[in-house]
Amino acid sequence: MLSPASSEYQVLRTYLDTLLALPWHTRSANDSEIMLEQVEAALDDRHYGLDEAKERIIEYLAVRKLRGGDPNGPILCFVGPPGTGKTSLGEAIARSIGREFYRISVGGVRDEAEIRGHRRTYVGAMPGMLLQALRRVQVRDPVIMIDEIDKMGNGGASGDPTAAMLEVLDPSQNDSFVDHYLNLPFDLSSVLFICTANNLFDIPDALRDRLEVIRIAGYTIEEKVEIAERYLLPRLLDDHGLVADDVVLSEPVLGHITARYSREAGLRAFERSLAAILRKRARAKADGDLGTWTIDVSRVEEILGVPRFATEEAEKEPEIGAVTGLAWTSTGGELMTIEALRMPGTGKLTVTGQLGGVMRESVDAAHSFVRSRAHVLGIEEVEFREADLHLHFPAGAIPKDGPSAGIAVTLALASALSRRPVRRDVALTGEVTLRGKVLEIGGVKEKVLAAYRAGLREVILPKANEKDLRDVPKEVRAGMAFTFAGSMDEVFRLALLEDAAGRHADRRDEPVVTAVDVNVRDADPLVVRR
Repeated sequence: MLSPASSEYQVLRTYLDTLLALPWHTRSANDSEIMLEQVEAALDDRHYGLDEAKERIIEYLAVRKLRGGDPNGPILCFVGPPGTGKTSLGEAIARSIGREFYRISVGGVRDEAEIRGHRRTYVGAMPGMLLQALRRVQVRDPVIMIDEIDKMGNGGASGDPTAAMLEVLDPSQNDSFVDHYLNLPFDLSSVLFICTANNLFDIPDALRDRLEVIRIAGYTIEEKVEIAERYLLPRLLDDHGLVADDVVLSEPVLGHITARYSREAGLRAFERSLAAILRKRARAKADGDLGTWTIDVSRVEEILGVPRFATEEAEKEPEIGAVTGLAWTSTGGELMTIEALRMPGTGKLTVTGQLGGVMRESVDAAHSFVRSRAHVLGIEEVEFREADLHLHFPAGAIPKDGPSAGIAVTLALASALSRRPVRRDVALTGEVTLRGKVLEIGGVKEKVLAAYRAGLREVILPKANEKDLRDVPKEVRAGMAFTFAGSMDEVFRLALLEDAAGRHADRRDEPVVTAVDVNVRDADPLVVRR
C-alpha cells in the first residue's frame, strides 16, 4: 500500500523478503535415517587416526538416530592445535548424514548484533550470522560449524557476543531464538551445531559448560607420513599439474621432512614443505623435464634449505643447569629448555624471560625448596650467600605462564648449585609445592607428543597424571617410558647425574620410584617396573 517513493518502502520490502526467504519448515534429512556405517566410512576416508574423536562422533550420532533427532543433546566442540582437521571433521559429518554444511567464523567478533542481529530502526540493519546462514542453506536443519569460538571478543559498549551465543548453543532455549531484526521466534533446535577452538580455557566458563569437548592433540611423525601418502600427496600432485610418476617420495624422506622442517602438531607446515618440493618439480616439467624425480635427503635440503630443527642426538647431552621441560600452548605441546647459571655474588636470584605471575611464583618456591634440601644435594650453605643465580627461559619475546614448569625449574637450580649435570634425554613436567610435592598438571597428551616428535623417549610426569596416559596414542606409548614421581626427591634421583667428584644425593630416606612402561605385545597393559 506504500508508495515506492516512500523512505519506508525499501525497509519494509527488505524485511518481508527476509521473512519469506527463511526456511521455516524445509528440512534436508531425518536423523532416524542416519547410516552409521556411512558416517564411519566418510570419517575414515578423509582423516587418518583421531580414533577418539571419531568414536565420540559416532556415539553422538547414534543417540540422535535412536531418538529421532533429539534436540537436547550436547553441542560438540573440537579443541586442538591449528591444522589438525577440526573443520574438515565437521564437513565430513555433514556429508555423511546428508545435511547441508555452513561454516561461521566468529574469531574477532565483538558486537552482540553480529549474533542477534540489528534492530530495524538502524540504517543498514540486517539479521545476525545464524539467520543469514539459514537463509543461504535454505534448510532449517543444517550442520553449522562455529569456528574459532575461543577467539570471540568479550565485547564492550556494543554488547557481549559470547553472552548472546549462550542462548544459541543451549538446546533447551534455542527453540525460540529471537533475532532483533526478525523480531519473531525462530526454532534453531534442529540445527546441528559444532564448535572449534584452539584453547579451551579462552572460552568463558558459562559457554564452556554447554559444550561437549573432544580433544584433538596432534599427529606423530608416523601419522604424518601415513597422511601424506594417503591424502596430501595425491591432492598436491593434482593441484600442481603432476602425476604420480613425476616424483617419488619415500617414507624415510617424508619422515625426514616432518622431523627436520615441520615439527608442529598440525599438518600445515608439513604441507607447505611438500608443496615447495612439488613446485620445483612442476617448473622442471614445464621446462621439458619429463623424467621421474626420486627425492632423497640431499635433494630435500637443496630445495627446502637448511633444516629448521636439530637432530635428536644434539639434544641429549647432559649439561649442568639445563633442563628439558614440556609446555602446553594453543598450537600443541612444545619443548622448553630452562637454563640456570651460578656465578660469584651475594645470593641474588635473577629471572629473565617474559614470564607471568604463576611462573615467577614457581621460581621463588623452587629456590626455597632447593635451599631447604641443600644437605641432601651436597650444597654448602655458603653457596646461597656468596653465589648469584641467573635463571633464564629462552625465547624471551614469547610470553610464558602456567603451573607446569615447577619441577624443571627446581631441577635446574639444584643442578647449578650442586654442579651436577642433568639428563637431557628425559623431558619432565609438573608443578612443585614448597614442601616438594609434585602436583598434577594438564595437557599431558600434547606434551608427550611434543617430546615424542623431538626424539625424546622418556618422560617424568606427576604421579596424579598416571590416569591421563590412556589418552596418549598406542604407538607413542609403546615406544616411550613414563615415570610418575610424587615428590621432588624422586625427580632428583632420576634426573641428576653424579659430578666429576662423585658426589650424589643422600638416598637413604628416598621412597622407591615406580616407573610405567608399556608392553605392546600384551594388548596394551601397563607393566610396572621398579
